[in-house]
Amino acid sequence: MSAPNKAQPFSIRCRVYFEDTDAGGVVYHANYLRFMERARTEWLRQQGLVQSSLALGEGILFVVRACTVRYHAPARLDDELLVSAVVTGLRRASLVFEQQVHRLASGQLLCSGQVQVACVDPALKPRSIPDVLRKALCDPDPSSAGE
Repeated sequence: MSAPNKAQPFSIRCRVYFEDTDAGGVVYHANYLRFMERARTEWLRQQGLVQSSLALGEGILFVVRACTVRYHAPARLDDELLVSAVVTGLRRASLVFEQQVHRLASGQLLCSGQVQVACVDPALKPRSIPDVLRKALCDPDPSSAGE
Protein backbone atom coordinates (compact mmCIF):
# COMPACT_ATOMS: atom_id res chain seq x y z
CA MET A 1 0.00 0.00 0.00
CA SER A 2 1.52 3.31 -1.01
CA ALA A 3 1.15 6.61 0.78
CA PRO A 4 -0.13 9.59 -1.17
CA ASN A 5 2.28 12.41 -2.01
CA LYS A 6 0.43 14.83 0.21
CA ALA A 7 -0.71 13.61 3.57
CA GLN A 8 -2.36 16.79 4.78
CA PRO A 9 -4.16 16.44 8.10
CA PHE A 10 -7.79 17.51 8.07
CA SER A 11 -9.86 18.15 11.17
CA ILE A 12 -13.33 19.11 12.27
CA ARG A 13 -14.74 20.25 15.58
CA CYS A 14 -17.68 18.51 17.16
CA ARG A 15 -19.46 18.75 20.48
CA VAL A 16 -20.38 15.83 22.72
CA TYR A 17 -24.14 15.80 23.19
CA PHE A 18 -26.26 13.88 25.68
CA GLU A 19 -27.16 11.34 22.97
CA ASP A 20 -23.44 10.48 22.60
CA THR A 21 -23.01 9.49 26.24
CA ASP A 22 -23.95 6.78 28.68
CA ALA A 23 -25.73 7.38 31.99
CA GLY A 24 -22.47 8.62 33.54
CA GLY A 25 -21.97 11.33 30.91
CA VAL A 26 -19.07 9.47 29.23
CA VAL A 27 -19.01 9.02 25.45
CA TYR A 28 -20.12 5.51 24.48
CA HIS A 29 -17.17 3.74 22.81
CA ALA A 30 -18.85 3.17 19.42
CA ASN A 31 -19.63 6.88 19.05
CA TYR A 32 -15.96 7.65 18.44
CA LEU A 33 -16.42 5.79 15.14
CA ARG A 34 -19.29 8.17 14.31
CA PHE A 35 -17.07 11.18 15.02
CA MET A 36 -14.35 9.70 12.79
CA GLU A 37 -16.89 9.03 10.02
CA ARG A 38 -17.94 12.67 10.10
CA ALA A 39 -14.33 13.79 9.71
CA ARG A 40 -13.80 11.47 6.71
CA THR A 41 -17.05 12.67 5.13
CA GLU A 42 -16.10 16.32 5.55
CA TRP A 43 -12.59 15.59 4.26
CA LEU A 44 -14.15 14.08 1.13
CA ARG A 45 -16.40 17.13 0.78
CA GLN A 46 -13.32 19.37 0.99
CA GLN A 47 -11.92 17.42 -1.98
CA GLY A 48 -15.00 18.52 -3.94
CA LEU A 49 -16.79 15.17 -3.62
CA VAL A 50 -20.16 14.62 -1.97
CA GLN A 51 -21.01 11.03 -1.10
CA SER A 52 -24.68 11.29 -2.06
CA SER A 53 -23.74 12.66 -5.51
CA LEU A 54 -21.11 9.97 -6.01
CA ALA A 55 -23.64 7.27 -5.09
CA LEU A 56 -26.47 8.57 -7.27
CA GLY A 57 -24.50 9.99 -10.16
CA GLU A 58 -21.45 7.76 -10.40
CA GLY A 59 -22.54 4.58 -8.64
CA ILE A 60 -19.61 4.91 -6.23
CA LEU A 61 -19.87 4.10 -2.53
CA PHE A 62 -17.28 4.14 0.22
CA VAL A 63 -17.52 1.45 2.88
CA VAL A 64 -15.40 0.68 5.92
CA ARG A 65 -13.42 -2.47 5.26
CA ALA A 66 -11.42 -2.58 8.49
CA CYS A 67 -10.74 -0.47 11.52
CA THR A 68 -8.60 -0.53 14.62
CA VAL A 69 -9.42 1.79 17.50
CA ARG A 70 -7.56 2.56 20.70
CA TYR A 71 -9.16 4.43 23.57
CA HIS A 72 -6.83 6.64 25.62
CA ALA A 73 -9.15 8.72 27.83
CA PRO A 74 -12.90 9.36 28.01
CA ALA A 75 -14.69 12.27 26.38
CA ARG A 76 -17.54 13.66 28.44
CA LEU A 77 -20.81 15.47 27.97
CA ASP A 78 -20.33 18.99 26.52
CA ASP A 79 -16.65 18.45 25.60
CA GLU A 80 -15.65 20.04 22.33
CA LEU A 81 -13.61 17.61 20.25
CA LEU A 82 -11.14 17.99 17.43
CA VAL A 83 -11.37 14.98 15.10
CA SER A 84 -8.63 14.54 12.51
CA ALA A 85 -8.23 12.39 9.44
CA VAL A 86 -5.17 11.97 7.26
CA VAL A 87 -4.77 9.60 4.33
CA THR A 88 -1.74 7.40 4.90
CA GLY A 89 -2.34 4.71 2.28
CA LEU A 90 -3.74 4.59 -1.21
CA ARG A 91 -4.47 1.57 -3.37
CA ARG A 92 -6.51 1.12 -6.54
CA ALA A 93 -9.81 0.72 -4.68
CA SER A 94 -9.09 1.67 -1.06
CA LEU A 95 -7.76 4.37 1.24
CA VAL A 96 -6.28 4.11 4.73
CA PHE A 97 -6.93 6.92 7.19
CA GLU A 98 -5.13 7.58 10.46
CA GLN A 99 -7.56 9.33 12.76
CA GLN A 100 -7.44 10.95 16.17
CA VAL A 101 -9.94 12.50 18.56
CA HIS A 102 -8.63 15.16 20.94
CA ARG A 103 -10.33 17.20 23.65
CA LEU A 104 -10.08 20.68 22.15
CA ALA A 105 -9.65 22.58 25.45
CA SER A 106 -6.63 20.58 26.63
CA GLY A 107 -5.38 18.90 23.46
CA GLN A 108 -5.55 15.56 25.26
CA LEU A 109 -5.66 12.54 22.95
CA LEU A 110 -8.85 10.60 23.66
CA CYS A 111 -9.01 8.08 20.84
CA SER A 112 -6.90 7.05 17.86
CA GLY A 113 -7.53 4.67 15.03
CA GLN A 114 -6.78 3.43 11.58
CA VAL A 115 -9.66 2.99 9.14
CA GLN A 116 -9.47 1.31 5.73
CA VAL A 117 -12.20 2.50 3.38
CA ALA A 118 -12.99 0.60 0.19
CA CYS A 119 -14.49 2.10 -2.95
CA VAL A 120 -17.29 -0.12 -4.28
CA ASP A 121 -20.17 -0.12 -6.75
CA PRO A 122 -23.83 -0.54 -5.67
CA ALA A 123 -23.39 -4.33 -5.77
CA LEU A 124 -20.52 -3.88 -3.28
CA LYS A 125 -17.89 -5.00 -5.77
CA PRO A 126 -14.52 -3.17 -5.66
CA ARG A 127 -14.28 -0.16 -7.93
CA SER A 128 -11.33 2.11 -8.71
CA ILE A 129 -11.10 5.29 -6.69
CA PRO A 130 -12.34 8.19 -8.86
CA ASP A 131 -9.59 10.02 -10.74
CA VAL A 132 -10.60 13.36 -9.21
CA LEU A 133 -10.00 11.97 -5.72
CA ARG A 134 -6.76 10.26 -6.71
CA LYS A 135 -5.56 13.54 -8.23
CA ALA A 136 -6.49 15.46 -5.06
CA LEU A 137 -4.48 12.98 -2.99
CA CYS A 138 -1.41 13.04 -5.20
CA ASP A 139 -1.36 16.69 -6.33
CA PRO A 140 0.65 18.94 -4.02
CA ASP A 141 -1.49 21.98 -5.02
CA PRO A 142 -4.68 21.89 -2.88
CA SER A 143 -6.29 24.57 -5.05
CA SER A 144 -6.65 22.03 -7.86
CA ALA A 145 -8.81 19.64 -5.79
CA GLY A 146 -12.20 19.04 -7.33
CA GLU A 147 -11.26 20.24 -10.82
